[in-house]
Amino acid sequence: MSAQDNQPNWDEIAEKFDLWLPQLAPVGEALIEALDAQPGDHILDLACGTGEPALTLAKRAPHSHIIATDAAPAMIKVAEKKAAQQQLKNIEFQTMPAEALSFADASFDRALCRFGVMLFEDPLKGLKEMRRVLKKGGRFAFAVWSTPETMTTLHWASQVFKDKIPEEDQPPSAKVSSLGAPGVLEQLLADAGLTHHKIETKRFDYRFQSFDEYWQTIEASDIMKQQFDALPESERATVRDEIARFAHDFHSADGLRIPHEYLLVSGSL
Repeated sequence: MSAQDNQPNWDEIAEKFDLWLPQLAPVGEALIEALDAQPGDHILDLACGTGEPALTLAKRAPHSHIIATDAAPAMIKVAEKKAAQQQLKNIEFQTMPAEALSFADASFDRALCRFGVMLFEDPLKGLKEMRRVLKKGGRFAFAVWSTPETMTTLHWASQVFKDKIPEEDQPPSAKVSSLGAPGVLEQLLADAGLTHHKIETKRFDYRFQSFDEYWQTIEASDIMKQQFDALPESERATVRDEIARFAHDFHSADGLRIPHEYLLVSGSL
């Protein structure tokens, strides 16, 4: 994670981030539906990570051209490898921060971003750049996390680690949920000049067969690496047990179902 905002080091976890893609797939589906891509569209995916939902969109919209960008070179490297393996010819990837897009004005018909805007170094500048490169009448769709308590798994981690490790090593709850409070996202959109939009509150579940499977994903993905590194080795089992207690109420006959809430923004210029 960076010292500034406690984000994970995306370059370090790039090879492991795909462990979370099945959980995030419903959000990608909602974005693709809201984007309503048409044949011939030029589409921009900002903060694409390891390539989703851009890769799925490339397969479903073969007559469009997609450029996907991310500020982390390692994420782009993983995404390019997957595009090559899937023999997708209508998508390309570029390492580029959302706040400094190299594209000309009015270059794209559509733009999307899944869980990236709140993590931009400067969300307002990033959205202004998105607006700049969209054509008049162009459509956009992006998703951001809602309030801290509705980003359930991160909230659990924040509660467990708050008295165990230094503040600079805490989970990035404030950054991740920075656009979720009432009125914050609306003001950001207005300041960016994105006045024709709607904001919907959406819910989806992380789905695991058991808590053990969930915990294995946590450990294998290194998503809490900074927290674990700051924690004495002897206390790791305690953290697992405390999070397991939070998860207890979310077990069902279908396994572990952990609800999460996000905000889906869609609109046009």
